[in-house]
Amino acid sequence: MLWIMRFSGFFSAAMVMIVLSPSLQPFPPAEAIRSSHLDSYLRLPSYQVSTSSHSLKDRLSFRKASEFRNADECGFTDHKITGVCDPFLVHVAITLDVEYLRGSIAAIHSILQHSLCPENIFFHFLVSESNLETLVRSTFPQLKFKFYYFDPEIVRNLISSSVRQALEQPLNYARNYLADLLEPCVQRVIYLDSDLVVVDDISKMWSTNLGSRTIGAPEYCHANFTKYFTGGFWSDERFSRTFKARKPCYFNTGVMVLDLVKWRRVGYTKRIERWMEIQKSDRIYELGSLPPFLLVFAGRVAPIEHRWNQHGLGGDNVRGSCRDLHPGPVSLLHWSGSGKPWLRLDSKRPCPLDALWAPYDLYGHSH
Repeated sequence: MLWIMRFSGFFSAAMVMIVLSPSLQPFPPAEAIRSSHLDSYLRLPSYQVSTSSHSLKDRLSFRKASEFRNADECGFTDHKITGVCDPFLVHVAITLDVEYLRGSIAAIHSILQHSLCPENIFFHFLVSESNLETLVRSTFPQLKFKFYYFDPEIVRNLISSSVRQALEQPLNYARNYLADLLEPCVQRVIYLDSDLVVVDDISKMWSTNLGSRTIGAPEYCHANFTKYFTGGFWSDERFSRTFKARKPCYFNTGVMVLDLVKWRRVGYTKRIERWMEIQKSDRIYELGSLPPFLLVFAGRVAPIEHRWNQHGLGGDNVRGSCRDLHPGPVSLLHWSGSGKPWLRLDSKRPCPLDALWAPYDLYGHSH
């Protein structure tokens, strides 16, 4: 369990105190604050995104991660994982692309670091490029994973312009197709964005009771829900009545637990696509892949503790300004918004909380 307590805002990383349970593995995020090596994190080299695959290894080089093994408490010592359909696995889906790869690698590293049973985690990587598998294998030699190709053409004609160009990338919509991409034997999956780190045992989120719901996520019912849709949406009864008899709340689609059995049975992918088609003709929202999820699921979400998505650390969608933590305990730190910790660290203009991301960064050659 990780508790982060705020003393007086975010003007200094020294104002953040982190206490980790002894049951967690070493290398706590607070090390980035307390360590005399913090300066080395602030001098990480930057890279430029290129579509050329032959130089990928030169541009994106990651250090090999430590080897992570199951603790004795995991039990089933004589059980050998047989494949993706093994019932003892915890399934995690993450997208991988060159631009956000550094964030994805850090997210994977953090999950393994804090898991009691890291060998029981299976990663499902959604990609639109075919040259990343060797890089992942060299960074995490013991990792259980599989690559799933997502064809950008599936959604290219459904995507509308957004407030930020990054939100228009086809791979952002791959989460809509998890039930189709993953094996039918995978009945549940945790979906995670690439701009976060997990600082608690992910099996706790995996065990979330979804009840009759198809997805689970932290909900934020104090947020102004109306702002996620245009005035034209709310004034048109054809659209606004979709929330009739519901109590919709905002939730962030970057951290979700999905029941794929129920998703496949109901056919939620088609429902999401239908709203994207309506958006093309009627312009009912401004924000990328989030609103279609809200239209289908808001008010029908199994609530997960807020500790599992301390979101908004990347600031807003324009300026990416520094943000403070929300009150309460923390199990997952999420740099949603336009400011990404690896870019701010490289630019030598980090926000204080970016120091909590730095210990999981494996970018750069071994020394």
